[in-house]
Amino acid sequence: MSRPPFRADVVGSFLRPARLKEARERLLGPQTPDRHLGPHDNAELRVVEDECVREVVAMQERVGLQAATDGEFRRRSWWLDLIMGWEGFSADRKGHSEMSWRNAQGVTQASSRLWVTGPIRWRESATVRAFSFLKANSNVVPKVTLPAPLILHMFGGGDAGIREGHYQDIDAFWADVVAAYRAEVKALVAAGASYIQFDDTSIAFLCDPMHRDAVRRWGSEPDALLRVYAAKMNEVLEVVPDNVTVTFHQCRGNREGSWMAEGGYDPVADVLFNAIGVDGYFLEYDTERAGSFAPLCLLPKGKTVVLGIMSSKAPQLESADDVKRRIGEAAKFAPLD
Repeated sequence: MSRPPFRADVVGSFLRPARLKEARERLLGPQTPDRHLGPHDNAELRVVEDECVREVVAMQERVGLQAATDGEFRRRSWWLDLIMGWEGFSADRKGHSEMSWRNAQGVTQASSRLWVTGPIRWRESATVRAFSFLKANSNVVPKVTLPAPLILHMFGGGDAGIREGHYQDIDAFWADVVAAYRAEVKALVAAGASYIQFDDTSIAFLCDPMHRDAVRRWGSEPDALLRVYAAKMNEVLEVVPDNVTVTFHQCRGNREGSWMAEGGYDPVADVLFNAIGVDGYFLEYDTERAGSFAPLCLLPKGKTVVLGIMSSKAPQLESADDVKRRIGEAAKFAPLD
């Protein structure tokens, strides 16, 4: 395949090298919920990041991938590092969202809540600077990942939670979110980005009966909210040029063996595949929590799904036979091509 997503592709993040984690703690101090949530200006840490990014890019090229990411090595948080560089957000106020982390032992832990404390305004992004370094240090297609705009609403507590902050008018909230994201996309395209992926948990959360109940407590119907999310994604995508590939990644949360949602894609598949104008999808399929491949039967012609069947959640390496077997199972519902 000459244009992404490729048959073998990487979702974006890699496990951080030990020396990178050590340098971050040594130079910035211990990580706490209210520290290191945005970009930093520590020159010594940036040197370590540069070295680690060059190494992970070289590894991706060495194994034959056609695209490479920077491993998201410059981020403490896969999503907060972007928006904490903008205006209008806080994640260090007291209070938790209704979203909880769960693990195999049945232990739950409350998730932190996003607060909208003022007008949302785009500012020049550390993500663009990180992408520029990646582009200058890779010989394959440089891929950049962005948190999807939908998570600002989901982790902000829905309409009810957003109204606890700056915005009483939800339409005004969405207008400013879309404007900020359009500015970010334009800045990335200007820097040479041709492969952009939006990472999202919100739609995957709507696969989970527990989260669907939470949405109802916010005063929204899950299926109606799903259609709103599709519309807002499409508003952001209106500024993407035709020569830029956009993919959409869905997962249910992944932090040290814990997750935030369960359930197959069945309740969301039609809207996900047919109402959102992206070129392809990265779908979590590395645990039974993601359900069956059956929803892939709704994938329209011309769109591609990358199956997330190899995982960093467990130390065991999947066998080639197991990977091929699972691809074969998926091909019963969508053409292998």
